[in-house]
Amino acid sequence: MALAIIAGYLIGSIPFALILARRWGASDLRLIGSGNLGAANVMRASGVTAGVIVALLDMAKGAASVWLAARLSAGPALPAAAGVAAIVGHIYPVWLRFRGGKGVATACGVFSVLTPLAIPPALAIFLVTVALTKYISLGSLLATIALPPLAYAMGSPAPAVIAASAAAVIIIFRHRSNLARLRTGTERRLGVRV
Repeated sequence: MALAIIAGYLIGSIPFALILARRWGASDLRLIGSGNLGAANVMRASGVTAGVIVALLDMAKGAASVWLAARLSAGPALPAAAGVAAIVGHIYPVWLRFRGGKGVATACGVFSVLTPLAIPPALAIFLVTVALTKYISLGSLLATIALPPLAYAMGSPAPAVIAASAAAVIIIFRHRSNLARLRTGTERRLGVRV
């Protein structure tokens, strides 16, 4: 059990944003834009293609963490724990002094496996919010908040619902600076390059 959780953390901590941003000409993403090691900051620093690739890779590592744990356990608890570990690994990677991304794309990958029926409506909330406001952070937060009740309503196993709730708390905490900027009207909108 512990091995799967550790593996989930280590897989989640792979810094695809930092690696790909460098390949697209950004020397150190931590010193650019928001300083966040996530797809949105890669998109601002290195363009849409790089941002989309990072988002897909971050989703893949979340899904891989859950898939690996599911191979080692017949029940839903270990995959759920490994998924949360992957999100924590993305946000607090040991390789980068525990300074990573905000966990949204990785969480999307995790819950695409754990709660597949809840992801489409959560994704719809994200897309509609971003389309209307141009704030990726606001869309991410609303989708994150909606995921636990959606997972419960869709009949997901209890460990998956608990994992969604834990992920929501972690991701909201990680977005506290975005929340402050949203309140003051200084949050960056989609499409603004740095």
